[in-house]
Amino acid sequence: MDELITIFNTRGDLAHVALLLWALSATALAWFSLRELAAASRRFDDFVRELARFNELFRKQQSGGD
Repeated sequence: MDELITIFNTRGDLAHVALLLWALSATALAWFSLRELAAASRRFDDFVRELARFNELFRKQQSGGD
């Protein structure tokens, strides 16, 4: 293992590995955030749809419909 670290250190590839790890973690975080944002949008859409359905039922009840 020490030999592998020495090879990366002498060739300057350690910075590339660090950059790759940073890019992968940033991409994973962005993907997770977008997935959660899409889920929140779907939940809000469901809420608004149910609220509209409730209002429609309430209006029918108030107007004497079935």
